[in-house]
Amino acid sequence: MKKYKNSLFYFGVTGAFSVLIYWIIQKGKLLELKKSNIAVHIQNDSFNDFIDSMLHNFKDPLAILLAQIVMIILTARIFGWFFKKIGQPTVIGEIIAGIVLGPSLVGMYFPEFSAALFPEESLGNLKFLSQIGLILFMFVIGMELDVKVLKNKASEAIVISHASIIIPFAMGIGLSYFVYNQFAPEGVEFLSFSLFMGIAMSITAFPVLARIVQERGIHKTRLGAIVITCAAADDITAWCLLAVVIAIVKAGDFVGSLYVISLALLYVLTMLYIVKPFLKRIGDLYAEKENIGKPVMALFLLLLILSSYATEVIGIHALFGGFMMGAIMPDIAKFRMIFIEKVEDVSVILLLPLFFVFTGLHTQVGLINDVYLWKVTGAIIAVAVIGKFLGSAFAARFVGQNWHDSLTIGALMNTRGLMELIVLNIGLELKVLTPEVFTMMVIMALVTTFMTGPALNVLGFVFKHKNETESVEVVDENKYRILISFGNNEKGKSLLRLANSLTKKQKSASVITAMHLCQSDELHSFNMEEIEKESFEPIFDESEQLGVKLFSIFKVTNDIENEIADVANNGDYDLLLVGLGKSIFEGSLLGKVIGFTTRIINPDRLLDKFKGKEGLFENSPFDERTRQIVAKTKKPLGILIDNDFEALNQVFVPLLKSDDAILMDYVQKMILNNNSKINILDSNDFVKNNFVIQSTVVTLLQKFPNNITVITNSDLNTTFFEQQDLMLISLESWKSIIDSEADWLVNVSSVLIIKS
Repeated sequence: MKKYKNSLFYFGVTGAFSVLIYWIIQKGKLLELKKSNIAVHIQNDSFNDFIDSMLHNFKDPLAILLAQIVMIILTARIFGWFFKKIGQPTVIGEIIAGIVLGPSLVGMYFPEFSAALFPEESLGNLKFLSQIGLILFMFVIGMELDVKVLKNKASEAIVISHASIIIPFAMGIGLSYFVYNQFAPEGVEFLSFSLFMGIAMSITAFPVLARIVQERGIHKTRLGAIVITCAAADDITAWCLLAVVIAIVKAGDFVGSLYVISLALLYVLTMLYIVKPFLKRIGDLYAEKENIGKPVMALFLLLLILSSYATEVIGIHALFGGFMMGAIMPDIAKFRMIFIEKVEDVSVILLLPLFFVFTGLHTQVGLINDVYLWKVTGAIIAVAVIGKFLGSAFAARFVGQNWHDSLTIGALMNTRGLMELIVLNIGLELKVLTPEVFTMMVIMALVTTFMTGPALNVLGFVFKHKNETESVEVVDENKYRILISFGNNEKGKSLLRLANSLTKKQKSASVITAMHLCQSDELHSFNMEEIEKESFEPIFDESEQLGVKLFSIFKVTNDIENEIADVANNGDYDLLLVGLGKSIFEGSLLGKVIGFTTRIINPDRLLDKFKGKEGLFENSPFDERTRQIVAKTKKPLGILIDNDFEALNQVFVPLLKSDDAILMDYVQKMILNNNSKINILDSNDFVKNNFVIQSTVVTLLQKFPNNITVITNSDLNTTFFEQQDLMLISLESWKSIIDSEADWLVNVSSVLIIKS
């Protein structure tokens, strides 16, 4: 009776009070009839009422906004993935996704759908949300600027940077002289129009540039340091210049803008000499802490909003306030990193795509509808490229760079990306640019960003240039080379212990390389040297304890699985070792639904499904990244399921398929290098019937009779599995025991899955 007490109480209380509620409601209806003197209640059509209610809900502003966000994120994800696959920054795909959802494509061919998804009255909500995203983004950009770099390498960089601004700025003003009469909005003065044309030609996308520099591995070279410094100086100068231009445009003339500029200078001085020291004191207090509390976050975000509010009221746009607040954040790497991680995901993943689509809704490629307009667009692109690319290159050559480095700097400084769109949207908002000019300039931004990668490839081919940081590892072809790719330190140490066990007594004939890839996109590139140091420090400590000479590779990428496969495939490695995580899409109905949905969000999975390549992995507990690595790696691959792996003393090797002969090579290495005890389960008599397995086992039994034992199913029990350090198994056999849901699988410790 005692165990039913809670249930009886629950049903008794809920039942009694439900009856009471029903009785009160019935009595209340009688009061309603008496009060309104309604004798007969007319029965409505409940289903039609429900349909009307649903249609009304669909048209609710919040419902429309949420539908817009879902559509925007999905479209941006797909286009970003496509452009990533062809070697372009994902930001290009996201910009084009915005144009596709706008009147240039969807609005032209599906006007009813476009009108339902993006009604005119909803664009205000979209605009303000996207502006919040931009303010947060500019806050991150300000934090990513390393002012110390400017102090250390200012001499050459300032010359190159300011030349890369003034030359295209002058050329943009020159171009505006020829297009002003035909393309300037009615009532806009030449000064305002020309200044915006000039600043639009001068901008450089610092985040995209920094991302490309790191991805190509030149961020540690002298060239990389110079170009990053140039971009940082360019960023600061261009945004200050933009603030002045906005002030002049709003005032109408330079003299009238002096009041705004004076207030802006007062704001800057206040931020530098009052707010910055205050923030530094807070930063010093929290410098050693792993996390930052909500009160401190609230204070900094409040100051960010106040800074943006101040610059908006002054008249130099709220974005400058966000940028300035980021730039004066405490100069403590960990402190800035915490803020970047907290702010970036919301701004980049959720809110920035809204800005791309908002831009796309104002970009009407159909307006460029004759040959003459395309010629003007071509002239704008030519002026932008000549001014920025060649202007930067000649300035770099003048200060002493060789032609390859000079042209590389020019190509990188010519990338415009998202930063250009921000400038153009401000110009459109101030009614300085017409929709036609706005569209032409958006096309220019896409072309100049798109051409950066191919231009660098052409320069590399023409000059046959090797990056200075590439440590060309001269390794004897006969050496056994292992590449371990780790995400977190603990898995990295386990993989290193495993690699050491395979090569321990043959160190002179072996090479072990540890690789860590940092997940990042072109909008985030802060403090990568600090991240590299923190990532490898525990691994190098472990290698010293093991007496292993360890090489290292560190890269920044937004496509980790492809990068791992590419490095392994192109690096002449004999074995790639990776760790395995549990798939997030297993274990629940919701997980399986979300897993199906990710085939749409992640087009790689959708393509694999159509190609029939997903069958091998669809029922396995592989996480998505490992699944992609398995599919794309052409070299031998070892996947470690790490369950506190420490040593390789006892190894269990089930032989379930004839293909398991590939395991014999690893069995030999474990015995020869680590003196491991191997327990082979031979349920199908492969030791007798498979020549490779038979010859290997016979040889090992002759040389190492105490290190190899053939066991039967009757030997498998909980005690046996508790004694094993590792199960060595082929990918095909792993798939078969997963499908069969073998009971003994739950008892195994760490597992090494081998794919030949």
